[in-house]
Amino acid sequence: MKRMKNKRKLKAFNKAALIRLSILLSILLGAISWLWFTCFQMPGKSYGGELLPLTSQEKIIQDNLQRDINKLAVEIGARNSNSYENLNAAADFLESSFQEAGYQVNKQEYKINNQTFTNLEVEIKGVDKPDEIVVIGGHYDTAFTTPGANDNGSGVAAVLELARRFVNKKPSRTLRFVEFTNEEPPYFWTENMGSLVYAKGCKERNENVVAMLSLETMGYFSNEEGSQNYPFPLNLIYPSQGNFIAFVGNIDSNKIVKKAVNSFRKQVKFPSEGLAVLNQLPGIGWSDHWSFWQQGYQGIMVTDTAPFRYTQYHTLDDISDNIDYEKLARVVSGLEKVVGEFAN
Repeated sequence: MKRMKNKRKLKAFNKAALIRLSILLSILLGAISWLWFTCFQMPGKSYGGELLPLTSQEKIIQDNLQRDINKLAVEIGARNSNSYENLNAAADFLESSFQEAGYQVNKQEYKINNQTFTNLEVEIKGVDKPDEIVVIGGHYDTAFTTPGANDNGSGVAAVLELARRFVNKKPSRTLRFVEFTNEEPPYFWTENMGSLVYAKGCKERNENVVAMLSLETMGYFSNEEGSQNYPFPLNLIYPSQGNFIAFVGNIDSNKIVKKAVNSFRKQVKFPSEGLAVLNQLPGIGWSDHWSFWQQGYQGIMVTDTAPFRYTQYHTLDDISDNIDYEKLARVVSGLEKVVGEFAN
């Protein structure tokens, strides 16, 4: 009798254990499924064919990008608080370039240790939804003594060129093109980071920034196997050839990551990847979009993945000759279409 009771208890225990295990497995599979579709699954398919010849407009973009990056990285050089005259020379160049394109430039100035630093903003007021703002920005300062052709001359020149492309357009939403100061050390992720100063101003004015696109280190590409070095576990998911442009955000910004990737893939024949994961993952918040996250806005980074591909990152060898201007022109041409969708 006692033995039968023990058998019943054991059977009941095993059944309960199986139920608990089944529940745990369901939760685990659900979490994996959510993680995959939220963070990694992107709409459309990355382009894998031969690149088409540049159009006449893309050739103009290429020439403009090369001229502007050479101005910043070759003629001006290192640009930061330790190369303060150069930093101001870059700001003057960007201000005059915006003005030549037909814009009135808004300057946001602030002081650190008796030095004045400047964010430069130009705006196209939206026709239908002027209170909804899309920000496209990049930082024009450089790390240490590097000339900063790719980091971030490429992003700065891309912002400037996109502003030129939109100057006569009438978007539904308000577009702002902003060149930020002080993204690099010692101001990185501090209250004196130029984009954080800017984003705080937006928040204080209760502005509705619906999306921020940070253009960061965008000009280096390689078809060589092993040229892309994402950390684990991303190296198991993404290509090992560094020939794509990446759209990167945190989980809160996953919708605009997917919107940007979808738009780019529909309209541009160039390899692309997307990722929306936890802020804490290395590289995810390493640019000016991070500042907008701090103020509750959604933002993404458009990048060649910087140190995960570009071995000259933050070195004296970050020079103009390393930029693939033809491919950068294709990316910027594609971003014109992406920004157009965000704006309308």
